[in-house]
Amino acid sequence: MIIRLATPRDIAVLPDVERSAGEAFRGGLHDWVADHTVTLAEAYPPRVAVERVWVVEAEGAVRGFIDIEMVDGELHIWELAVELAWQKRGLGRALMDQALEVGRSKGCAAASLTTFHNIAWNAPFYRRLGFELLTSPSARLAAILRDEAERGLSDRCAMALKL
Repeated sequence: MIIRLATPRDIAVLPDVERSAGEAFRGGLHDWVADHTVTLAEAYPPRVAVERVWVVEAEGAVRGFIDIEMVDGELHIWELAVELAWQKRGLGRALMDQALEVGRSKGCAAASLTTFHNIAWNAPFYRRLGFELLTSPSARLAAILRDEAERGLSDRCAMALKL
């Protein structure tokens, strides 16, 4: 397993990784998530250029990625995606560890994210990493949750981890 900053040559596969990761939602109440629109490749060049996307390679191919951003002294995790066939092998945890280390190295006070509240590989996964559910999210996180709800993403919560 290799974790590295994404390069322009990685951009084309990121939507495929996200689409594959979404397949984990099939077979339950959240089937609709698997059919939800993924981030288009055209959105990634500026993110890659400012070094906010990290990828994990396994067996010579990109199998997952994390999209992070420094906002108001915090590290915000916008997206964590691992191909369905590569889930539950530690790739997501390794990407999170990398992201949190980046946040610490840049002096961030905390890390934040939004996720599905009651899906085992979402909020419970982040709780195991030390994230706490925010009952009163900041204005920034509340705005993200509102935007997600407007895009059809329900049952979401905001979480944070002190760095």
